[in-house]
Formats: sequence, structure tokens, C-alpha cells
Amino acid sequence: MDRLITTLFMQMSIDGKISTGSTDEMDVDRDFPKIPGVSEGLHQYYEIEQTTDLWSFNTGRVQAKMGVNEKELPAKTPVSFVLLDNHHLTEHGVKYFCAKSKQAVVITSNSAHPAFCVDADNLHIIYQERPSLGDTLERLKQECGCECLTVQSGGTVNGLFLREKLLDYVDIVVAPVLIGGKDTPTLIDGRSLVSNTELSKLGVLKLIDCSVLQDSYIRLRYEVIR
Repeated sequence: MDRLITTLFMQMSIDGKISTGSTDEMDVDRDFPKIPGVSEGLHQYYEIEQTTDLWSFNTGRVQAKMGVNEKELPAKTPVSFVLLDNHHLTEHGVKYFCAKSKQAVVITSNSAHPAFCVDADNLHIIYQERPSLGDTLERLKQECGCECLTVQSGGTVNGLFLREKLLDYVDIVVAPVLIGGKDTPTLIDGRSLVSNTELSKLGVLKLIDCSVLQDSYIRLRYEVIR
């Protein structure tokens, strides 16, 4: 395989929601700790997250939603962060990840992205006039030495990984809550399939492990079958 190995790692509700609502003010990281019956077992997701790959793929939109454009610069971690972003991260947001990351990679189609103004030894910018996840993964391996990548992006980008057959594994922590709402982001969003001729784009999975966690949480691990 020319490209690196990818694992989609996310937390979701039983009905597949990865946010508590349809606005950017609503977020599981902020809201789940406030919900009795959900908050008690939440720590397990973050503990499992600490065991994932040392390369993490995120989107600028999700990270801006988490406040990185305003937060104080963090301490260095051994994790390398890959940010797909055109206009959500500010210069401070990019510096935040340079401070936090072993390597920080910004993927953008914006030739005026604030990352171009940041001078940091560990910052690598992948500029693409036409976005291509497949090309991105190849360049991450060839230029940055990334072998295994944990994908923790939003539903739309997760959908692109799925449709372009760029996922190898899926690792999901399911919280004991139902959220609902057709406009609330799900694990896989983006364009829906519209005909039987597109069924080859479905994600077919083989269960590797099912673990019952504490406080009614479960963990599901799958291999993506091509």
C-alpha cells in the first residue's frame, strides 16, 4: 500500500450523532460532561484516545469550534496534528498547533491562509489548488514520515474518506444517549447515495472487537472491507 493506514476514531450517540445539536455552540466535549447518565463514563473515551496513533487528522472548523484561536499556547505533546483548513484557523490557531505538535501540518487550498505567515520549524504546509485526500495521504507518508493516522474530523470530511475508500479501520465509542435531529452532524455526512449504481461506495465493515465499557458505554472496532 502506497498510502498510510487510517483509523476513524470518534465518539457518537447511539443514533450516530457526533454533536449535541446543529449549531457550533453545541458540542459533545462541552455538553456531555453536564448530562447525568452520560458524564459518568465519558472519561473512558479520552483514556482510549490517549492510546491512538501519534498522528491525528482534524479540520480547522472543528478546532476553531473548540476555541484554539483564543486559547493560550499549550505545552508540547508527542502527537503530530494534521489540519485540513481554508479559513477557520487564525494565525494564533496555527501557532497553537505548532506549540502543541511534534509536527504540525496544514492542508489548504487558500493561498492566503494564515499558516503562510507563521515561522515555525515544525510547520509543514500542503497547498492544493484542487483538494485531494488521496494525494494528501500519500504526501503525509512521503514528506512527513506518517505511517498511521487517526481521523477525528467532522461528518462531511469523514464522508469523503469513506466515499474515496481511504478508511482502513473504524473505532467508535458509543455513549448511552439518543440525540436526534436531521440537521445534527453524524459520523458520516456529506452527499447521500442516490442510485443503486453507487452502492460500491458503501462502507462494508468486519467487526474486530466489541467491548462493554463502564456506565453503559460500548466500544466497537471494525476493519473496512474493500
